[in-house]
Amino acid sequence: MTEELLPPTLRAEFNTLLDDAGVHTDRRLVMRMLQTAVLLGEDRTDRLDLKIASAALSEMRDAFRLFAPFHGVPKVTVFGSARTAQDDPLYRRARDVAAALADAGWMVVTGAGPGIMQAAAEGAGPERSLGVSIRLPFEEKPNEVVNEQDHVVAMKYFFTRKLMLMKESRGFICLPGGFGTLDEMFELLTLQQTGKAEPMPIVLLDQEGGTFWRGLERFVQEDLAPAGVISPGDFDRVLVTDSVEAATAAITGFWRNYDSLRWVGDLLVLRLRAEPTAAEIADLNERFGSLLTTGRIEASAALPVELADRDAPDMPRLTLRLDQRTVGSLFRIIDAINRLGSAPVG
Repeated sequence: MTEELLPPTLRAEFNTLLDDAGVHTDRRLVMRMLQTAVLLGEDRTDRLDLKIASAALSEMRDAFRLFAPFHGVPKVTVFGSARTAQDDPLYRRARDVAAALADAGWMVVTGAGPGIMQAAAEGAGPERSLGVSIRLPFEEKPNEVVNEQDHVVAMKYFFTRKLMLMKESRGFICLPGGFGTLDEMFELLTLQQTGKAEPMPIVLLDQEGGTFWRGLERFVQEDLAPAGVISPGDFDRVLVTDSVEAATAAITGFWRNYDSLRWVGDLLVLRLRAEPTAAEIADLNERFGSLLTTGRIEASAALPVELADRDAPDMPRLTLRLDQRTVGSLFRIIDAINRLGSAPVG
């Protein structure tokens, strides 16, 4: 969509409106949203469709405002059943892992409801909890923990809620749950498998000796992979554990050395916290060279497009042309980067 889709007189009126509102940053994007709203009207869009579009945009604005003050704080989303009772071992497990991550400087994001969601919020504490609730006729209101600091936003639609539960977080922990929990967990795996989301640590946490996620693991290994509907290593990116310590280490350790990535054409740029040695890069090429379409893994300074965008220009980088059909292998490469001797300690 371009600005030329609307008459020049209307574009001028929009510009005047934005001037009066004091909107100057990312003005082109704001203009595009205004254009889209007008075009929806021109299209004689059905009233229900207009209500969906209007409510979704409004809900996303509310959620963006909730998260904005905590932009620089790492966040982990905890999924799990709203029906888990407070005396259930899983409730204690969720509370303990949230407390451990809060102690490590993380904020905990939940669906703001009872059960596992409340347990995680209790473990993190009101100041380190954020909630994204869903308005349902039969569910309880947001739990008191997220309400205490007004750290909650309510959504009408599951798709906007799911977006905000996933968009802001740098790690995910799923405890046993029903259809909703499984839906969220499989969406995470789908986004990772297809490369629609950047690599993130995903932990499936159970009670001590629990078999809930082990059953899923067997199904993946014995049915999905042999049927050819997923790649054999697709589940390797997930940690299945009953240990709070292992879950916490998986979330925090994923970011030990790896920081972020960016695609520049077909070139993948991996930003690191510490510069690897030439010997370490040679070893990475030896281990992962078969995953490349051409060339080698190489050290690099920030690329011109990164400099123009001021996109972490001072961080060390590795560049490679990864076969995008093997995007799941990114987790193996990131794990190897985090284990380099040059990586920061802790």
